[in-house]
Amino acid sequence: MIDRRFLLAAFAAAGTLPTLSAFGAEKAAPKAAPAGLRFGSPHAFSFEELKAQAKKLAGRPYQPSEPPAKAIIEGVDFDKVQKIRFRPEDALWRGVAGTDPIAFFHLNKYSADPVTIFALQPDVSGGQNAREILYSPDYFDYGASGLDPKPLAKLGFAGFRVMESQASPIDWLAFQGASYFRSSGQDGQYGASARGIAINTALSTAEEFPRFTKFWLGQNGSAATVYALLEGPSVTGAYKFDCVKNAAAQGGAVVMNVHCDIFFRANITRLGIAPLTSMYWYGENERTKAADWRPEIHDNDGLAIWTGKGERIWRPLIDPPQLQTNSFADNNPKGFGLMQRDRDFANYQDDGAFYDRRPGIWVEPRGNWGKGSVQLVEIPTEDEIHDNIVAYWRPDEPVKSGDSLSFDYRLYWQDAEPNYPKNIARAVATRIGRGGMPGQNPWPANKRKFAIDWQGGTLNELQQRYDLTPVINVSNGKAEGAYVIKVVGTDRWRSLFDITVDGKGPIDLRCYLKLGDKTLTETWIYQYFP
Repeated sequence: MIDRRFLLAAFAAAGTLPTLSAFGAEKAAPKAAPAGLRFGSPHAFSFEELKAQAKKLAGRPYQPSEPPAKAIIEGVDFDKVQKIRFRPEDALWRGVAGTDPIAFFHLNKYSADPVTIFALQPDVSGGQNAREILYSPDYFDYGASGLDPKPLAKLGFAGFRVMESQASPIDWLAFQGASYFRSSGQDGQYGASARGIAINTALSTAEEFPRFTKFWLGQNGSAATVYALLEGPSVTGAYKFDCVKNAAAQGGAVVMNVHCDIFFRANITRLGIAPLTSMYWYGENERTKAADWRPEIHDNDGLAIWTGKGERIWRPLIDPPQLQTNSFADNNPKGFGLMQRDRDFANYQDDGAFYDRRPGIWVEPRGNWGKGSVQLVEIPTEDEIHDNIVAYWRPDEPVKSGDSLSFDYRLYWQDAEPNYPKNIARAVATRIGRGGMPGQNPWPANKRKFAIDWQGGTLNELQQRYDLTPVINVSNGKAEGAYVIKVVGTDRWRSLFDITVDGKGPIDLRCYLKLGDKTLTETWIYQYFP
């Protein structure tokens, strides 16, 4: 699991940790060397050359690099990394009209492997030239950290972040650590992460974390283009990210077009394409686990899927009693994502982490992805500092050494799934309590009541009525006493039913609403542990 306490600091999320000013919002110590980045000699660059480099590397044994100044970097912990300030005058494209400057992350205990970063510029032939950004400790103010920069002269960067504007101390895009990257979405708040690839997640053997070792950065106004070389023991890859902030067509969301060519050094047991990583501790569906004073704590509250056949599925997240993986088989999916549907501050009461502002991440496959499954991994947690949720696409076709695969997809960092049908209602809340009726004595010990709130679509056009039908399937037992009502004073409808709990094994449930032969809602899927 990834340590979120550090990641929140390292990414300096807008409004999450206002004391962090790593881009220089506070006055920096005087700098002896002249301001500005230093660059290596220019050389031609193209994605085809990057792809050829990745393919060539895949034919060689993996050679991990030894982190520089390892003993010193091991001491750069959560508290110390906050005191190392990147100097804003050294940002890439600082002062260039029409561009967003790019700042750089310092190596630390949690991101100890350096990356090589190049800046791209057009050449006279219509192609691109790349120049390496030569690392120097002069780019950072170490004053408050107590570190001596002299032994850190050849350290290298941990990653980079793209700032909102020339004057802003806030960033909207960041790459740091293995193949992880993030965007702050519509509400300017970091939350879940995406990564380049997932290898053998949630198996009995150790998960592999390939990393981006080299980046090439280009920019055009509010659009940033990032090329990356991926390297790991079992895989190499060439990636291109075209990233647009404040996309007008998506209501100000951040949209990324991703292309990757992946080459395999070894057989892969479980391959994850377009993986998403998030945190879920508890929500309104798991009130018994609310150990903290805050009512809910999660970056995302559910997995949304749009199947190849057009069905919309919502699976609320849970904190399971043990690690578990659920697979949702599909053929050429239209999309999937980890979403944060509950965006009401009152349901979180957190004015520091602002969980109500966390973006969802939606994956839209481009082209035919064939047969496979959306897999959801849920890991038990007792704190909010760990990323314990993973979702990705797993192809059915086995992956063997020497194989290569290409994928295209689009990532949306926004409040809700894009292109959601206007006539279909969403499940917006799931609550669970003891079954039976008020006043019943004794209460039935083996019954649980489920209350699902629905909102939107055709339901908004309906007045209170009692002929809506909940279609319910239960893997173990049956649903009893099911009915649907409109919640007074709101535009929500609520379906309620009891299930009889027999044993301790998980119970899988499905529910959707119909009016006559017309389906009114998406399909709600839940996994309940007695």
